[in-house]
Amino acid sequence: MSRTGTRGRRAGPRTGWHSLTEAELRVARLVALGLSNRAVAAELVLSRHTVDSHLRHIFRKLGVNSRVQVARHALLHETPR
Repeated sequence: MSRTGTRGRRAGPRTGWHSLTEAELRVARLVALGLSNRAVAAELVLSRHTVDSHLRHIFRKLGVNSRVQVARHALLHETPR
């Protein structure tokens, strides 16, 4: 099933945890573990600027303004029930 619409945009939610891309989810999960941007970048073999960009997108999509709030979302959505 394709995730893009007729104009090349992703189909699906535009906000909330389920709107995050795979790259954003990887960053969010590592932030939830307490890693710094530098450590996340090293772990994912990305530049710190790329991690910063992903975090800005994550903050906007989740409607949060702190890493603690990102971690809270990750724990709520990633914890097996």
